Amino acid sequence: MPALVTFGRILFAVLFVFSGAAKLMDLSATAQMTEKIVLPAILAPYTAQLETITGMSIAHLLAIVSGAIEIICGVMIALNFGARFFAIILILFVAAATFYFHDFWNQTGTDARNNLVHALKNLSLIGALFMIAGSSRTAKVHEPGYDV
Repeated sequence: MPALVTFGRILFAVLFVFSGAAKLMDLSATAQMTEKIVLPAILAPYTAQLETITGMSIAHLLAIVSGAIEIICGVMIALNFGARFFAIILILFVAAATFYFHDFWNQTGTDARNNLVHALKNLSLIGALFMIAGSSRTAKVHEPGYDV
């Protein structure tokens, strides 16, 4: 059974690693998508400093961070190294991505239906991430004569 769990965890993580790599491979398109994210006004001085220091727009920085989060968390879940922690990070990431990029409640027609399907897919991913976050690092083996 542990081999099946490991195999499933690796297959699950492939989605995030591939998605993160795709974001980083086409950084300008990812940055264009992240422009719709509205950061709170209280962060404006800090975002201005980041833009000055890095020479990149906040949209480009968010694109890099989002790709990095997906790759790092996906790899760590696949390797089962801090999987519960990285699953929680991805829960927050997927929830935010769903809110900002699949806002079916503001759309009509086929756009609304398409984004509803994507939001439900993300909800399923969040469910799987909760299962990873709630699982123990190693499965306890039930031995005869040993009751828990």
